[in-house]
Amino acid sequence: MNGVTGRMGYRQHLLRSVLAIREQGGLDLGDGVTLWPEPILVGRDAGRVGALAERHGLTHWTTSLDEALAHPLAEVYFDAQVTPAREQAIRAAIAAGKHVYTEKPTATSLDGALELARLAREAGVKTGAVQDKLYLPGLRKLKRLVDGGFFGRILSVRGEFGYWVFEGDWQSPQRPSWNYRAEDGGGIVLDMFPHWSYVLENIIAPVRSLYAHTATHVPLRHDERGEPYRATADDAAYGVFELEGGIVAQLNSSWTVRVNREELVEFQVDGTEGSAVAGLRECRVQHRATTPKPVWNPDLPVTERFREQWQLVPDNEEFDNGFKAQWEAFLRHVATGSPYAGDLLEGARGVQLAELALRSAREGRRLDVPQLEL
Repeated sequence: MNGVTGRMGYRQHLLRSVLAIREQGGLDLGDGVTLWPEPILVGRDAGRVGALAERHGLTHWTTSLDEALAHPLAEVYFDAQVTPAREQAIRAAIAAGKHVYTEKPTATSLDGALELARLAREAGVKTGAVQDKLYLPGLRKLKRLVDGGFFGRILSVRGEFGYWVFEGDWQSPQRPSWNYRAEDGGGIVLDMFPHWSYVLENIIAPVRSLYAHTATHVPLRHDERGEPYRATADDAAYGVFELEGGIVAQLNSSWTVRVNREELVEFQVDGTEGSAVAGLRECRVQHRATTPKPVWNPDLPVTERFREQWQLVPDNEEFDNGFKAQWEAFLRHVATGSPYAGDLLEGARGVQLAELALRSAREGRRLDVPQLEL
């Protein structure tokens, strides 16, 4: 596990996924077989990674990726490093014959992402790219509605993601400074558009074309030492996507927006028979038969409470942590060969969407999204 001293690598992948699987007694594979994940922690700072291992009673850690890959019992390589360091490390893991599970984006360029997918296929190793949002309760309920035909013909999707990330001068920022430096692999497009790629494709429909506009709304920020620096990466992106079947999706992604919604990300899906608004955990619906009939009249105060006219979709099942659920699916795939769709080629599609969005913003025009094949 490389990069676990970082925020995401530690909290979501080590603590709430791998260690949580150990705490529950391992992963039940059926027929009396239990998979027990034994992590080797890899980090650049010996003090930090050693302290992390000691805190959780783990005995295997190193500052050498080569040493970890050479371990005779190591089977899976996981990467949660900063984006520019990821491609080279995954190449090394594939060359060592390891199965690969990685955070997104899988590389900083489409060519690099496709090459990783090709190398993995040639080596015969199993791969997975993180698609955590597909495992979130709110989006699983939304998928249930789509599969059940609730919407009729889907017309459009509206998505809002983001929150205000402090500049670092008078309050500490919630995200690392490299996120705002393009030369270090930063930018909200590269961070979030790989998510939108798999969310749209797996829940609604594949993306066929896009137009994007990007901005660096806050050009001066302060780093972890309180030193000012110029933000060179986009901190907001506004995209319009045409999906298969003529569905239109509008997605706003921003680290410079103050939240006035129920959750940090929400998707509204409108169809001929009904609509839904899904967040991380909850999903609300309004059927055609219960849709109100508002009339535009700016001369009178609005008396209808529109948000109260939506019905909450029940859980109907117990939802586990989304990251942990995907870890279990990938480990089961490695151990038993069970189906698993989110491989490095899917990861490359996310990089493709981000790359096209940045190009669209530069050129100011709509671009088609070609189908990717190895």
